[in-house]
Amino acid sequence: MDVLGIKAGSSVADVGAGSGWFTVRAAKRVGSNGLVYAVEINSEYLKHIDKRSKEENLSNIRTILGKEDDPLLPEKSVDAVLLLKTYHEISEPVRWLRRMRSAMREGALLGIIDRTGKGDDHGIDPDTVVKEAQRAGFVLVEQHDFVRPDEVDYFLVFRVG
Repeated sequence: MDVLGIKAGSSVADVGAGSGWFTVRAAKRVGSNGLVYAVEINSEYLKHIDKRSKEENLSNIRTILGKEDDPLLPEKSVDAVLLLKTYHEISEPVRWLRRMRSAMREGALLGIIDRTGKGDDHGIDPDTVVKEAQRAGFVLVEQHDFVRPDEVDYFLVFRVG
């Protein structure tokens, strides 16, 4: 979260939120003056996140049933976006990234954590992600290979160009 500048009062999107692992952690970090959008295309995951946010008394989580080609986030609504092992599932990434841009505030960061696909085909080469993001108007600002020493996980950070 530090890499993406997520702090108290931030507005964050967890795209491909799944069970809400990152959503809940981000909600605790941004606090009552911040907001976390949990975006999913699977409504069952969103029901789980809604239930969990009530159980943990986290009133700063909003769930959004996105589309495969559009996260459906409000325009200029977020300071940071995280896609945690989700990017490789997007069928039209350049179009999707362009739509994501409209939801990002000035100076917002986009973080993509994914797998290279080495050893299996469940992932995407980081060079491909960088090229697609550049075509959508993003600039790579940081790259981390800290996730695992096996060279199959990476973390890319982009800013709107």
